[in-house]
Amino acid sequence: MSDTRPVVVPDLGDFSDVDVIEVLVGPGDQISVDQPLLTLETDKATMDVPAPFAGVVEKMEVRVGDKLSAGDVVLQVRVSDQQQDRSAAASEPAPGTAAQAQPQNEQHGVAERGDADLRCEVAVLGAGPGGYTAAFRAADLGLDVVLIERWPTLGGVCLNVGCIPSKALLHAAKVIEDARAMAAHGIRFGEPSIDKDALRGWKNGVVAKLTGGLDGLARKRKIRVLTGEAEFVDAHHLAVNGTAGTQLLGFDQCIIGAGSEPLMLPGLPDDPRVMDSTAALELEELPDSLLVIGGGIIGLEMATVYDALGVTVTVVELTRQLMPGCDPDLVRPLAKRIGERYERILLGVKVTAIDALEHGLRVSFEGDDAPEPQTFGRVLVAVGRRPNGHRIAAEKAGVSVDERGFIAADKQQRTNVSHIFAIGDICGNPMLAHKATHEARVAAEVAAGLKRAFDARVIPSVAYTDPEVAWVGVTELEAREQGIAYEKGVFPWAASGRSLAIGRDEGFTKILFDPKTDRVIGAGIVGSNAGDLIAEVGLAIEMGCDAADIGLTIHPHPTLSETVALAAEMFEGTITDLYAPKRK
Repeated sequence: MSDTRPVVVPDLGDFSDVDVIEVLVGPGDQISVDQPLLTLETDKATMDVPAPFAGVVEKMEVRVGDKLSAGDVVLQVRVSDQQQDRSAAASEPAPGTAAQAQPQNEQHGVAERGDADLRCEVAVLGAGPGGYTAAFRAADLGLDVVLIERWPTLGGVCLNVGCIPSKALLHAAKVIEDARAMAAHGIRFGEPSIDKDALRGWKNGVVAKLTGGLDGLARKRKIRVLTGEAEFVDAHHLAVNGTAGTQLLGFDQCIIGAGSEPLMLPGLPDDPRVMDSTAALELEELPDSLLVIGGGIIGLEMATVYDALGVTVTVVELTRQLMPGCDPDLVRPLAKRIGERYERILLGVKVTAIDALEHGLRVSFEGDDAPEPQTFGRVLVAVGRRPNGHRIAAEKAGVSVDERGFIAADKQQRTNVSHIFAIGDICGNPMLAHKATHEARVAAEVAAGLKRAFDARVIPSVAYTDPEVAWVGVTELEAREQGIAYEKGVFPWAASGRSLAIGRDEGFTKILFDPKTDRVIGAGIVGSNAGDLIAEVGLAIEMGCDAADIGLTIHPHPTLSETVALAAEMFEGTITDLYAPKRK
């Protein structure tokens, strides 16, 4: 037996005649209890109208653009006796279950795996770019998902204390530097007045917009979110320790996206003036002087921010090159620029001790070019990141974790335990958000039964310094070390009309080619917006493009993007903007 019931708009408080901006279901759709049916918008917020019971949509009574008030009929739902029973049962949480938890779909057998406070088909551990992508994709494919995050907001390290807040501050630094640079061209501004509290507030506002958007997307997909630290109990259970106590979560499959955390050097004083990258982003103080330990991407990005804000910066790097692993020629324009700005850049030098004194941090060095002990207002430690494999007790689930904390995964992102997947920082270098999101899609789709594999040819890297440095595919260092034959085309930005017009001509674009096929195998770009430009070469490698494909693609003029085409023409010997001998 079945009957048809109307779904009406619930109480809207003080609002009436509210606009319908999105209709999320249609006739014939199967709906579940609390599933969003349509989205309304007032002048203050948007809200979803949830389904009060399960059933099949028989008739829609509204469409986008209509105005609704409390009590208006939204749609008609055909409800069977069995669905009425399920709806009634779902409206009351099971004993020990969080009030916000959704009813468990038992046809997938999770209920047979022992006692648990909550159950799901897929548990996603970590809500960074990899984790939330995996959760959203799995939910879109019809799986019942629980997303676990230790931070109070979604987004993980990247959105909360990494990629996004650092790029906001780097934008502020660029505005300051661009204004100063214009003095040489006849436009002079006064020295900036830095309100660090307001700057921090703006940065936090950028983060809040993104994390808040993720909350909304999770709700629309009916994903249950648990906040707390999680550890594996066994191969089918996680213990989640949050503000409400510890909950035991049972799962059919799990996707680990628990990320990494900053490394700190041993023997450092317990002093708030010794910062990791998270603390550095808070801008609690703009000291007179800052020592950055670690000349990699994270250290140099934060040095860029603090230098622009008027802090005297010194960088110390253990190796003989800034940004180790990057081609030296790409680093050279950056090294030259910051070498003229920073107090000192110490290469091949090691920090041996930091003594916390009342008036500053006294740092001792060791190495051929090591200076005498120096005193700094603050010290930033940016020597790398450690994966969180051991932190989540993955061994208790039978998952293999190496001594560094990495969890190995195959091309389907499966660990050695077939129903547990690993993505992002925790499953190996490079530790990049854009790598994690692609791995996440693969893991979610495989968990849903689709045939997928992670088969990216290349993963681009970007340092958002000033100038930016970006590379993708085979580097010259790798080619020489591995005996890979290559030829290259290099276009100097001193010959680019666009780079001259913006007063930043120190960069260049180089592309590496297979000498037998002329196909692109790698590239490096240094200069303004290099991080945006590198994507074209990444696509060219994925598509198997050769030099002619790039050179014959018409690029807009005058732009920095045309330096990619001009580098290809340099390789071919067809360039007219410069003189280059033709290839033999």
